[in-house]
Amino acid sequence: MSINKAIFVFFFFCFGAIAFAQSAKVKGIILDKNNQAVDNVNVSCGGIGTRSNENGFYSIIVPENQKVVVVFSHVSLKKVTVTVTLKSNEEYEFNLVMNDQEEQMGEVVIMANNKKRVQGIAIIEPELIRKIPGANAGVENILKSLPGVNSNNELSTQYAVRGGNYDENLVYVNEIEVYRPFLVHSGQQEGLSFTNTDLVQNVDFSAGGFQAKFGDKLSSVLDITYIKPTKFGAVAEASFLGGSLAVDAVSKNKKWSAITGVRYRNNSLLVNSQETQTNFRPAFADIQTNINFDASTKWQWSFLGNISQNKYQYQPLTRQTNFGTIDNPMALLVFYEGQEKDKYDTYFGAIKSTYIASKNTTYKFIASVYHTQEQEHFDIFAQYRLGEVDANIGSETFGNVAFSRGIGSQLNHARNDLDALIANAEIKGFHDWKKNQFEWGIKYTRESIRDRVIEWEVIDSAGFSINPPIVILPKNDQPYSSYTGPLVPYQNVRATNFVTINRFSGYAQWSRKGNIGNNEIWLNVGVRSQNWEVAGDNIVSKTQFTFSPRAQISVKPNWNKDMFFRLSGGLYHQPPSYRELRDFEGVVQPDVKAQQSIHIVLSNDYSFKMWNRPFKMVSELYYKSLTDVNPYTLDNVRIRYAAVNNAKAYAQGFDFRLNGEFVPGTESWFSFGYLKTEENSNNKGYIARPTDQLLKFGLLFQDYMPNIPSVKLYLNLVYNTGLPGGSPSYADPYLYQNRLKDYRRADVGFSKVLIDSKNPSTKNWLKSFKELAIGLEIFNLFDNQNAITNTWVRDVYTKNQYAIPNYMTTRVFNVKLNARF
Repeated sequence: MSINKAIFVFFFFCFGAIAFAQSAKVKGIILDKNNQAVDNVNVSCGGIGTRSNENGFYSIIVPENQKVVVVFSHVSLKKVTVTVTLKSNEEYEFNLVMNDQEEQMGEVVIMANNKKRVQGIAIIEPELIRKIPGANAGVENILKSLPGVNSNNELSTQYAVRGGNYDENLVYVNEIEVYRPFLVHSGQQEGLSFTNTDLVQNVDFSAGGFQAKFGDKLSSVLDITYIKPTKFGAVAEASFLGGSLAVDAVSKNKKWSAITGVRYRNNSLLVNSQETQTNFRPAFADIQTNINFDASTKWQWSFLGNISQNKYQYQPLTRQTNFGTIDNPMALLVFYEGQEKDKYDTYFGAIKSTYIASKNTTYKFIASVYHTQEQEHFDIFAQYRLGEVDANIGSETFGNVAFSRGIGSQLNHARNDLDALIANAEIKGFHDWKKNQFEWGIKYTRESIRDRVIEWEVIDSAGFSINPPIVILPKNDQPYSSYTGPLVPYQNVRATNFVTINRFSGYAQWSRKGNIGNNEIWLNVGVRSQNWEVAGDNIVSKTQFTFSPRAQISVKPNWNKDMFFRLSGGLYHQPPSYRELRDFEGVVQPDVKAQQSIHIVLSNDYSFKMWNRPFKMVSELYYKSLTDVNPYTLDNVRIRYAAVNNAKAYAQGFDFRLNGEFVPGTESWFSFGYLKTEENSNNKGYIARPTDQLLKFGLLFQDYMPNIPSVKLYLNLVYNTGLPGGSPSYADPYLYQNRLKDYRRADVGFSKVLIDSKNPSTKNWLKSFKELAIGLEIFNLFDNQNAITNTWVRDVYTKNQYAIPNYMTTRVFNVKLNARF
């Protein structure tokens, strides 16, 4: 029934929409005078009623476009009455403090001015993030189901947005920019994302056309807010992939509060499902805390800290990859010796202070330090055979390699070490004046980086060492004549860099709400600028400057249908990070300019009722024109830049998302994205960029058994058309425009809620649990073979290069236990 409804909704909106009856919602948290949550408060409006839960939360539906009275009553507290006037589908958050001395009355008139809806920001519920299954469950796992967000690597938390790459996304936690390790080159090395899902309160995401207050990146903004606890609590999770524990704490006088989370993760279950047989011993762990102090009604302080240690020990043993066609099946057999030992230790601390100078003026002061120590050491010797597979079903050697077309070996060596220290200091101001809001900020950043790169590869084919094509050496026509030249690695990168980057950035923006006739309108105009200087050993200091104007206009027509129209865009710059300054040889190029992009985004936001339940349809049409592009290659999640601004590019597409309560009381969505992105290097013509993913379909679905609502189902399904497959080393990418196979993945989770507020336990040893659930997760439900990159192998006879896919994880089962105290 649910699938039929989903199909009906899709075609329903393809051919037209019908107006449905509209309503509004009031929700919030009820506290007492001691800031303790109050449960069992009766909340009523007309003939509709509800009660607050153990966290003090309530939600009630009220009629739209008319004055209504909402009454809050409790057996031991005085009654509160509030009069509200809400627009269609408007959600108003009304938090109140009830006391035992006197009754309270008030009136609130709300016009549909939800800021995030006006700004075109997608809001993701934290509870949804915690429930949806995925090989790397968390915020990023949910983002990958949104239109315009692409990834074909379930082991990685990195993502590309609307044709950009992994380095073009901003991530904020409590308004503080956070960073990722530099040297990670594969998803299975990443370990834990910075964001701890157990600590999250709000998640906002913008895929383009964002305001000037957000930083200098080209693609997207992920803005996360952590919980500020109001009472003691704890949540724990354990599974075959690791475990986590988060604790809320509040002082007696309510001035201090803290939430602290500890996590451990082990990817062995997933990595061991891949084709390469390994001895794999990872250890990913972190501890994170958010401490708040209310010094007074005007001054608040907070501290955000994180210590993370990721150890990765990888010893490949054997691999067999079958590829080709039914008529011409082939296989790559590889036997390995050696190992890889990587380590990523990161330390992050930030202090934030908020000062409310007056009713209309607020200042924020933010200081943060990020320190990362990373090492990537490996010596891996691989002997391979490329051959034709015996496809004769009746043969004794069926499925084995019958004839070898290529025999060889390669030795990969790396001793890469990096130590980076990034410090930030920032001040922001917020000013309200009548219907105008002014916001500004100034920020200083200092990046100090010490980096050593030693990486080489030797390739031997049929007993003969292969020389790199870019080095002038004596002719090598073995075995017909002996080779007398030097033996050199096929690839050889050696560099040591000591670099300091000083950045001064700032922004100012103005927002205003008004009316044109009976239509509501919101305006936002802002500008960002940045000045930076690159200095270091054997580097001539280089100072550059950018100026980035941005604007948004949103209109809500005075229609019966609840619709928003929004046009946003501007000039966006991305001043080069250290990774973008380092070329293919590992040498820093200080003259690299900021990449720039002109964004134009036209969107429509339509909220409505269907089956007497809320739904929303969001569609966006976008175009980006990029200049001063810094070309790059993408191998798994490692990005290597050319460190020259010799290209131009474009990205265009359409995103669509329909979300709502397909099943009563649960949020689900269907998303579709179309993308075309190409670049032109040195005026050689346009070819697909590494993140050119033409089509994307996503489905995130929640359901439960009607007769047993404590049994729940969560489905996360993604289909992406294939990405460009890359090219061999030293090859012209214009000659290699093959694509990987389409990415198809379905993750499903089943959960049985044993204890919750509706079903408390009667057993003494279980009474301390507020919630307890056990679940089964199946990753890659249909066991699809998804490729992340290609390995290029040379045919010794024809000298052809074969693209052999590197497949990701197969079907994996996981058991999970969740508890809340």
